[in-house]
Amino acid sequence: MDIDLTAISKAMPDFKNHEQAKNWFEEHFHDRFTFGSSDIIDGKKVFYYHLIEDPEVYQQYMESFAKEDRHNITDVHTFESYATVEISEDGGISLSL
Repeated sequence: MDIDLTAISKAMPDFKNHEQAKNWFEEHFHDRFTFGSSDIIDGKKVFYYHLIEDPEVYQQYMESFAKEDRHNITDVHTFESYATVEISEDGGISLSL
């Protein structure tokens, strides 16, 4: 699966809130869309999701966090295995690799 952020951005409707945006991504990307974390920025709750392009590489990367030894990332492909989808509580979207 190639992640084309421009095409995704053009296909997205305007969202009214986080739930609406999250549901749209889940409907379009199923198990390739997964929750990462959340934070509060400028008084707004922001949710971070990963849109997974290469599940095998992404899984190895996520499993490396459970290990006590250092993360030995030697290939930029690890970071190209997913894109970050940032969704604010009011439905604002930011996409980045």
